[in-house]
Amino acid sequence: MNDLQTTYNLRTAGAWVLGHARNAGKPELPEALRGKKVDECSSDELLQIVGAAREEGLKLYPFKLKSTLMARTRRTFGFLHSVCFETLLDVGSGRGAFLIPFIEEFPNVDVTSIDLLDYRATFLNELADGGFGRLRAELKDVCEQPFPDGSFDVVTLLEVLEHIPNVAQAVAASVRMAKSYVVVTVPSKPDDNPDHIHLLTKDKLTEMFNAAGCSRLHFDGVEGHLFMVAAINA
Repeated sequence: MNDLQTTYNLRTAGAWVLGHARNAGKPELPEALRGKKVDECSSDELLQIVGAAREEGLKLYPFKLKSTLMARTRRTFGFLHSVCFETLLDVGSGRGAFLIPFIEEFPNVDVTSIDLLDYRATFLNELADGGFGRLRAELKDVCEQPFPDGSFDVVTLLEVLEHIPNVAQAVAASVRMAKSYVVVTVPSKPDDNPDHIHLLTKDKLTEMFNAAGCSRLHFDGVEGHLFMVAAINA
C-alpha cells in the first residue's frame, strides 16, 4: 500500500489540492486532472494529486488520518446524529479540526464557515472548489451577526468563545442566527495558551445564554472540556 494511503485522507486532501492548484497554481497538475472534482478522480489519480502536493512541499497536515477523533468532536457528532438539520454555521473553523471530518460524516448538510483570518477562509473555499460544494467560507466576525436571524439550523462554537473579547455579544449573535441549536465546547480548566482570554464555566455560559433569551441548556464534561447544547425557541 502506498504510504500516502496510510497517512492522509486522500479524498479531502485531493479536493483541497485540486482547489488550491486552480487558485494558486501549485502544484502543477496534468491538464486531464486540473478541471476535475475529487469524486471524478480514480484512486490512482488521487495518489498522483496528493503526491504532487507533497513533492511541492504543501502542508497536508489537516488531512492526516487519525485513529480516533478528539473526544469533544465525537461528543459533538453524537449529538448532531441525534437531531435533524440541513444547515450549519461553524464559527472560527481554524485549521478545520472539526469541520474537515464533519463534511465527511455529514455529506448532505450545507455548511457555512466564518473566520477572521483570510487564509483560513481561502483554505476552506479551495476545499469546496475541489469537490465539497456544500461548503462555503467567509471572512466575517460573529460578533457583528453577519447573517439574518434563524439563518442556520445549527451554529457551532467549538473551542472559539475563549478567544473572543466580547463573549456575550458572540453568544447573543449566535443564538439569533440559530434556528434550532447552538453547540459549544470550551476548555474546562486553566491552561497556558496565551490566546485563551476567558475561562468559561457552566455558570458563566448559563448567564450569557439566558441573557440572550435561551434557557434550555444541556452540559456535559468531555476530557478537560465543557460541552454544551442550547436549544433555541424550546
